[in-house]
Amino acid sequence: MRTVQAWLTVAVIAIGLALLAGGCTREPESRQPDSDEVQPFLTIATGGASGPYDLIGGALAKVYHNQLGYKTAVRSSDGSVENVHLLENDKADVAFAMSDAASFAMGGMENFQTSGPAVHVKAIAGLYLNYVQIVTRKDRDIHSVYDLKGKRVGVGAPDSGVEVNARMILNEHGITYNDIQPEYLSYAEAIEQLKNNAIDAAFVTSGLPNSAVLDLQASHDVVIVPILPADIEKLTKRFAFFEKAQIPPGIYQNDKAVPTVAIRNILLVRSDMDEEQVYQLTKTFFANLDALQAAHEAAKQIDRQTAGKELVVPLHPGAARYYAELARPQGQTP
Repeated sequence: MRTVQAWLTVAVIAIGLALLAGGCTREPESRQPDSDEVQPFLTIATGGASGPYDLIGGALAKVYHNQLGYKTAVRSSDGSVENVHLLENDKADVAFAMSDAASFAMGGMENFQTSGPAVHVKAIAGLYLNYVQIVTRKDRDIHSVYDLKGKRVGVGAPDSGVEVNARMILNEHGITYNDIQPEYLSYAEAIEQLKNNAIDAAFVTSGLPNSAVLDLQASHDVVIVPILPADIEKLTKRFAFFEKAQIPPGIYQNDKAVPTVAIRNILLVRSDMDEEQVYQLTKTFFANLDALQAAHEAAKQIDRQTAGKELVVPLHPGAARYYAELARPQGQTP
């Protein structure tokens, strides 16, 4: 009899524990929050491990964790194109992208022709400039973009913003992928291939300086191939997201400034995220710029006064609210 009673007691306790556990089961991280609920998880899509996206994104993840209490994850990717797809498919909440890729995403062009226009993406902020850096070795005797014909060229990883603008720049010079041997490589892979004589040049479109290029110049004489002023003029007239730019002397092994074009980076967010949530993400982003600048020098270009202006992607209402507050004279209420 005691054995039966003991068994019943254990069974009752077990059932009670099971019911309690069922009431506390954590929802999957991919679950979308209700309109009045802020999701506890935040995934930030960045880029290759050697690029500014990943370094700044990692610092931002720590900021959001420490300041707002999110459980954050950094998702390395091949870059802008993949990041937009991650947002569209609810695989990321915040993402870095270049303005050219973001512009094509909104219009369903280039790499987005199959998937169609992006409809679940909004902007938080314009960031720093990504400089087109066409990197080669001095012993390759490449002095202009036209010299890339017949060469083995790293054009960026598949589904990256680097590959998108590499193709555009080559086309503007009358060069297609049929005229070169294209290699679809990330920053780190391209630099490694340059070291090993496997390629002749590589497109590295990023903030300055790029750590992979710095790594190359530690063992080889590096040359940054200029884009001629006349070709820069054509590129900036044809594509609004290209800006005239120069790589300043001494960034790498360059004695003189190297003329090139640059593209503004943009921080994106899922459009269905709560307005208050995105307002807090935006406000916290700018309140902690020093932490992002410590992660990578390129973040020093981020200017909160212009970050919400002239973006190729519309602002999320939460971000727009932050900039509206910023524009009001101190002490003035809406």
